[in-house]
Amino acid sequence: MLEKNKRKNFDNVVSFIPTGEFYYQKALKELQREQYDKAYKYLQRAKELTPDDPLILMHYGVVLMERQEFELAMDELRTAHKLDPEEPNILFFLAEVHAHLGLFFDARKYAKDYLEKDTRGSYAAEAMEIIDFAEQEDWQLFDDDGEAHNSEYYYLQEKARRLMEQGKFPEAIKLLEEVIEEKPDFWGAYNNLALAYFYVGETEMAKSLLHEVLRRNTGNLHALCNLAVFHYYEKNDELDDILGLLKKIQPYVFEHRYKLGATFALVGKYKEAYRWLKSLQKRGFDGDPAFYFWLSHAAYHSGHEETAKYAWEQLKRMDPAKEGYEPWGEQPVMPHVDALEHDRDFLIHKLDHPHLSERIYGLFLLGKSSHKQEIISHPNWLKSEQPSVLETYMLGYALGHPFRESVKEEKAFLRAMETAERLYYQKGMVDRENDAIFQLWFMLAEQAFDGDYAFRNPAALAAAASYMVESAEKRETTKKAVAAKFGTSAATMAKYVDELSRFLPNFKD
Repeated sequence: MLEKNKRKNFDNVVSFIPTGEFYYQKALKELQREQYDKAYKYLQRAKELTPDDPLILMHYGVVLMERQEFELAMDELRTAHKLDPEEPNILFFLAEVHAHLGLFFDARKYAKDYLEKDTRGSYAAEAMEIIDFAEQEDWQLFDDDGEAHNSEYYYLQEKARRLMEQGKFPEAIKLLEEVIEEKPDFWGAYNNLALAYFYVGETEMAKSLLHEVLRRNTGNLHALCNLAVFHYYEKNDELDDILGLLKKIQPYVFEHRYKLGATFALVGKYKEAYRWLKSLQKRGFDGDPAFYFWLSHAAYHSGHEETAKYAWEQLKRMDPAKEGYEPWGEQPVMPHVDALEHDRDFLIHKLDHPHLSERIYGLFLLGKSSHKQEIISHPNWLKSEQPSVLETYMLGYALGHPFRESVKEEKAFLRAMETAERLYYQKGMVDRENDAIFQLWFMLAEQAFDGDYAFRNPAALAAAASYMVESAEKRETTKKAVAAKFGTSAATMAKYVDELSRFLPNFKD
């Protein structure tokens, strides 16, 4: 009897398989409540089940716009428009997404198309606003040659850019080459293609493309900026010539000011970067995360602490994952204006120096520099074909790696570093006045380390190095006064002056 009832109950069960329409209706209810996150999930599922429904794709595009994912929204809305070219609301949302992306020519076109289809439609007032705004921004309606922007090419370029962001460089290269073949004067595609080639290691091809742009479209700012970045990463001398040219450019267009400011920031010319990025902020530019990232770095490294912290707060609101990556990082106090360890050009000169003693001096400064993270992440600056043991130790020290005092060489190295730290402690920075002391110390340290010197008394060694420079420069000082600064006696200091003199044959007391 029980089995019979069970069977009867099963016979009454109606199989329920959700459809795209089911999830679409649930999404519409969430949209009415302005619950965009829930609507997004339902529309994703609806799209999976019914990928060819233009209304599902249209609403999915609307939610993507609410999430600030404008390029993806454009994809969905374009597909919806192909499926139903007569639906007025799709035309309106195409106008809106183009306006968000700054494509005002196409935004105006779609807004006018919407009004022609539905003069009294729900979005008529908003469509008129888009048309009015687009016409006020008429400088963006045409490209550098006065030709109207073509959204199809822009769309393909943006698609290629997204492929690059996903690491799909071969696909991006193929797409951009097809765009260039169809439109040989689309300079944006050339610039992005050059970047794609550069990222896959085809640097000569990348630079060749940029030179072609500059030959055919003289003064193209994006090409000049990209070329500067390439030379920066390759550490080429041509960088200075391009930066000299970029410093003379005075752009009015927001996009050009942004590109110029971001490029200057990336290559470490922070004062110039701050000038252009700050000019955008003053004019009410509502930047993306990259804008606030570069503005914060440029402001911090050019002494504008308040702007740096404001920009970083704006960035964290947009991208919470950036928490902990502030430009000040391990340097919570603003760098002193005279501190050489925060002078980026001085530091790079040391790291690139042909003499080992200068390079290890640079590595010591690197560990204290506000540019530490930037320089460590540079693909070429810290590369050396055959680094010496001392260079390897110095880089490890700069990066905070542990050393073992049980190993004779490492113990000696740590004492040499303690000596350098005692010299640094006297002022809390390296400046032009005490630079010579550090130059001498690292010259001595290189020779002494090779000679298996033990560096037994760091305080006396620091006093000795300081005295050797001060006496050579004929400063008014005494052995007793110098020794006292480092907590040692004049007699002990004198002993170590003699010991260090063995590693500097030309020195005379």
